[in-house]
Amino acid sequence: MTTTFESGPGRLFIGGQWHEAADGARMDVIDPSTGQVVTTVAEAGAADVDAAVRAARDAFDNGAWSGLSGRERGRILHRVAELIRENADEIAALESRDVGKPITLCHAVDVTNAANDYEYYASLAWTLDGATRDIPLNGLAYTRSGPLGVVAAITPFNFPLILAGSKIAPALAAGNTVVHKPAEETPLSALYMANLLKEAGVPDGVYNVVTGTGPVAGEALLRNPGVDKIAFTGSTAVGRHAASVAGEGLKPVTMELGGNAAHIVFEDADVEKAIGAIIKGFVFNTGQFCMGGPRLLVARPLYDTVIGILSQAVPGVPVGDPREAETVVGPMAGERHLKKVEEYVELARKEGGRVVCGGERLDLNGGFYYKPTVIADLGNDSRVVQEEIFGPVLTVQPFDSEDEAVEMANSTPYGLASGLQTTDLARAHRVADRLQAGIVWVNEWAMLDPAVPFGGVKASGFGREYGPEALASYTKVKSVVISLD
Repeated sequence: MTTTFESGPGRLFIGGQWHEAADGARMDVIDPSTGQVVTTVAEAGAADVDAAVRAARDAFDNGAWSGLSGRERGRILHRVAELIRENADEIAALESRDVGKPITLCHAVDVTNAANDYEYYASLAWTLDGATRDIPLNGLAYTRSGPLGVVAAITPFNFPLILAGSKIAPALAAGNTVVHKPAEETPLSALYMANLLKEAGVPDGVYNVVTGTGPVAGEALLRNPGVDKIAFTGSTAVGRHAASVAGEGLKPVTMELGGNAAHIVFEDADVEKAIGAIIKGFVFNTGQFCMGGPRLLVARPLYDTVIGILSQAVPGVPVGDPREAETVVGPMAGERHLKKVEEYVELARKEGGRVVCGGERLDLNGGFYYKPTVIADLGNDSRVVQEEIFGPVLTVQPFDSEDEAVEMANSTPYGLASGLQTTDLARAHRVADRLQAGIVWVNEWAMLDPAVPFGGVKASGFGREYGPEALASYTKVKSVVISLD
């Protein structure tokens, strides 16, 4: 295997080549488990972004990628998936160091899902075709699907590898070229993937990486007139801005934004099974995932029982060095994320919340650790309940009826994910239909697959990633009507 991170350490990947930033600027990459600098990467400016977009435009216009058949693009993307699996150990170690994610989860979740993304869309690339349409005219009508052009992919810090793949794989499968701006905190896997895609056979200029800050590199990419579509995952506040900029240029967008999902436990639930899903729903990835379940709604007869079980079980979840195989919860991604969690827990105390367990930092190796925290007895109008915390914090509230549970679940501005625990099949279908969310899980949490569309409603965004729906969002349809007179 010739692909190594050292072949392009911390430089920009533009037009198939490694470049320093035009002004030579660099920025630090911090290991969240120690708070120490592990490397530096190039800090792109507007000139660098423009160069990347021009390289992507040239690659698109010359047809080196878009001119290939869907089958040929699919073969190359299958090779990408193979290379991810062949280099799983190196990629997992890089992602763990960059994000602070437990190494075991990097293998089982991040690397596995990234490979699955490319494999799935490699297969779908074969299906890109048109259709004939019956019309009441003396003519033949048919449609053709084609790529949009240059796609700007902007991804966040929490799942760098997976959330990049969920955009890049369908964009490439459809024949587009890509300029990728990863989060400034976690750029390393994007740079690694640049080498890997090139080795798989993706032509120069088809995939470009510009590392840098959101206000500079991200803003320049959003506003570049050479970009034909924006695919964004991040906070709702930044997403609103990105969508408004896209609107100025009438560019299509996919927006996967914040979340604050409710997890409902009905009185007929299997409590023992529910507890595992509840804990996973708020500690996975240290609570830094938009489809987490940080709001637990429990039928009043089970309220004290569930809180009692959580008070005993949550402190036993292994928190520690992400490089240790037994670690389940690693550090927060950075100091600012840790401080945000601290502020919300302090606010919960002021709002009358009862901290059942956790509620404080964990002093370990200078890293950004926070103990998994359970908070009871907050009102539904509490800011801690209504706002996205993005950390390992769970609020627990009682409800007295199915209608009340649904009303509470739908009461926040968000609508990315939701879930419920019940043994009543009719209730499962009935409640799932009423919940305002892009995805609903029943008797589990965070079950995801590239074949299942994922995205939000309300302040959680619009458009869908995954599934054939995502592939369609990276294409444009042309209709051809031929007179037969």
